[in-house]
Order: sequence, then structure tokens, then C-alpha cells
Amino acid sequence: MKNVLLTVIMFIAGSNFVKAQDLLDLLGEEEPTTVYVKNAFKSSRVINGQSMEMIAKGTLDFRILHRFGELSGGAYEFFGLDAASMRLGFDYGITKNWTVGVGRSTSRKELDAFVKYRIMQQSTGEKNHPFSLLYVGGVTCNGLEWENPDITNYFSSRLAFYNQIIIGRKFSDRLTLQLSPTYLHRNLVDLIDEPNDLYALGVGGRIKITQRLALTGDYFYVFNTTDSTAVNPLSIGVDIETGGHVFQLHFSNAVGMNERAFLADTKGDWAKGEIRFGFNLSRIFQIVKEKDKEKN
Repeated sequence: MKNVLLTVIMFIAGSNFVKAQDLLDLLGEEEPTTVYVKNAFKSSRVINGQSMEMIAKGTLDFRILHRFGELSGGAYEFFGLDAASMRLGFDYGITKNWTVGVGRSTSRKELDAFVKYRIMQQSTGEKNHPFSLLYVGGVTCNGLEWENPDITNYFSSRLAFYNQIIIGRKFSDRLTLQLSPTYLHRNLVDLIDEPNDLYALGVGGRIKITQRLALTGDYFYVFNTTDSTAVNPLSIGVDIETGGHVFQLHFSNAVGMNERAFLADTKGDWAKGEIRFGFNLSRIFQIVKEKDKEKN
């Protein structure tokens, strides 16, 4: 009788072991995952230039870029607040890696449009990418009336084109840096000795102070300008996040707020107080709802 009971117990224990092993086999090994780095910047622009951050799919970003006059105007010009220039823009996230945008500036009454594509996103895990890589390409169109309407003027003379690569890395929760080599072609230049093609290198960064506050800045060095009055654009500011808004307060020596304008038209000298106070306001609208995104 004891032998029979022992055999039954061993059979039951063996069956349970097989079932447990089967369950473990069904679970399988843990699959490796990829963690993508996000919130390198709180805005798709650092200040003047594009950032390595993208706009989410189905999201419309309405942007107001506003810049006052030069502080060097003194009390008579209310330290620049009596004058202003601005750019209104609409940027839309087609996918998580594709953004398109259009804008219109008061400076030169200029229209601009761009596409932005993220080639690679910084990540850890299965796909380990140490930095993000993006491409930006755009066109601008001068909207001013012709200076001399009595001669033959071509529409193509109004146009300029630029191509840019952004290489950026979020080094920590508080520090992000990026480089932006840029090529700008202008079909028509203001001075006969100016090159139609400009080559520049941009540097941008963000230092997080609190959950909703960060220091930002960008600088573009133009390598081959021959305009003796041209100055490299430098902008320094503060980002303030308030829910669906990102509010940027900054100082800059550039009056233009698209790539052609701030690379080719910057004349202000920081050492002489020829800098402008300004702000960028971003308001996000969700055009495609989350359920619609899942269907796509």
C-alpha cells in the first residue's frame, strides 16, 4: 500500500513540474526593448534655429515670434519697445518623424516654408543611438515691392533656399547640446560682392533649471560672408512651460526669424547694445485625436 501511495505522489508531483515548465516555456525569454530619448528641448525651435525636438503626430503648433527694437535706442525709443517685428507660423506633425511648416514675417514681408525629417532618434536598449540626426530644408520668398519696377524683374529673384543637418544629444536630464551645419543659397543678393551661397554652423543648447523652466541659447557662425556690416546671430533666453504653451523670453541681435533672414541680415552688435528683447509663444492644438492615431 505504501508503494502505491508513493507512486501516486510522485506522479502528481511530476505532472505539476511539467505544467510549470510548460508555463515558463510559454512566457519565453524577455524581449529586448528600445527606450527613445524625449524632451531634449521643450520646443521645436531653440530660439532662432530649429531644435532636435519634433512635433507629435497630428499636432498643430501655432507660433508667434515677436522681437522689439534695439535696446540701444534708449529711453526715447522706450529701449526698443516702440518698434517691433514678428513672424506668424503654423507647424504640423504629419508623423512622429515628419514636420512641415509655413510662416510669414513682417521683415521683408517674407513668406517661408520648411520640411523637417528625423532620420535617427537618440535611444538606449536594443537600438542604441548616441545622438539624434535630423534634416531641415526650406524656402523663403521676399514679398517687398520691386525697388525698380521699370526693369525686368524675375520672381525667382525673390527666392532663397536652405538645407540643414541637426546633430543633437541629450547628455542628461538637464543638459542638451546640438550642432547645425547649414547651407543657404540666395538667388539675388543685396551687394555685388556678396556670395549667393552662405555656409554656417549653428550651436544650440538647453540647461534645465526646474520642471518648467530652462535656459536656452543658439549661435550661428557664418564662414564666408563678405558683408562688412554682417554679424553672426546670437540669442539667449529662458523657456517657460505652462501646460499647452511654451513661452520663450530672449535677447537677440537678429531681427529676422527665418533661416535666410537671421543668417544673412543680422547687423546688431551685442557689444554696442544693438540687441533686441523678444518672445516666442507656442500654442499646441491636437488636430488628430488619439483614437484616430491608433486607426492609422
